[in-house]
Amino acid sequence: MNNSTTGFDCIVIGAGIAGASIAAELSSDRRVLLLERESQPGYHTTGRSAALFTVTYGPEVIRALSRASAAFFHDPASPHLAHPLLEPRGAVFVARQDQQTSLARTAEELGPHVTPLSGAEVETHVPLLRKGYATGGLQDASAADIDVNGLHQHYLKTFRAAGGILQTKAEVQALRKEGDWQVDTNQGTFHAPVIVNAAGAWADEIATLAGLKPAGLTPKRRTALTVAPPEGMVPDRWPMVVDIDEQFYLKADAGKLLISPADATLSPPCDAQPEELDIAICIDRIETAFDLERPRIESRWAGLRSFLPDGDPVAGYDPEGEGFFWLAGQGGYGIQTAPALARAAAALVRGAEIPGDIAAEGVTAEALARGRAGLA
Repeated sequence: MNNSTTGFDCIVIGAGIAGASIAAELSSDRRVLLLERESQPGYHTTGRSAALFTVTYGPEVIRALSRASAAFFHDPASPHLAHPLLEPRGAVFVARQDQQTSLARTAEELGPHVTPLSGAEVETHVPLLRKGYATGGLQDASAADIDVNGLHQHYLKTFRAAGGILQTKAEVQALRKEGDWQVDTNQGTFHAPVIVNAAGAWADEIATLAGLKPAGLTPKRRTALTVAPPEGMVPDRWPMVVDIDEQFYLKADAGKLLISPADATLSPPCDAQPEELDIAICIDRIETAFDLERPRIESRWAGLRSFLPDGDPVAGYDPEGEGFFWLAGQGGYGIQTAPALARAAAALVRGAEIPGDIAAEGVTAEALARGRAGLA
């Protein structure tokens, strides 16, 4: 072990859910430094997520990682958690008459994980939906709210308890390979043989600083609002409602309604803020689908989700940069896949095989590799 104040076995860049989770996994047998450019971990996407745990969202690799994360979410057995990570919610995908093709395709993709619903059954499950809006739907009864802050804090506390060092307000200014990787920040220079690039929307910028090719990450902005429910309605136990083509969603949130146009607007890496056009689109879509007239906006925000060209995350060493490990491109699924993806990525950092329970769900090193076909 390297016990100097600036030398580490591994430096993880980015303390959102991706960086915090892999730092926690690696800190059990390595001296790890976790660098965060902001004043607190999770300032950007992680801190702005209203995550739902479900095995029905996302492409195949994401769904496999979600299935492999289920055991942890249901029984985390962590000394740093005072409450369960999941709260039952359920989800209902709704489809208009003109969306029947999408409904059939989604039902086939999700198979036994969802139950088909008639239009009348959808209205029973979703009392706020306008009568006649939906002609069918799908129910995911197992979907549950995730305590995002609880999950994030579990990893940060696990990391610190193992001796990991968190350095905030540490923006990476330069990266160079001189034996070890040398990382220049405004808080000093640190070095380690292994760098984990978990910088979210900034991951390509970190690679460029290291003299490596970007992976082709595309940050996309997502807008969310909270509004008051209709007078007399208590939405706390309502299922999350998602348009079958992901044109909107509505979800109860602490007595309010969290709504989104499910936008995916191209954006540079930044402190994302909601734009008036996206807010207007959100209100229009929600008013069209739900019996909710001119809802009063109580809060608004936006976050960035970063996608790779093939839609799958990357967790693997860069073929051109010895010791430079990528953990990026989780899209909108970084919270619900974090337990399995962190364990898989930590194994790959160590040069080991993906853990058997994760591999059993169909997750392979090849599917996560930086050098796979389709990446820049």
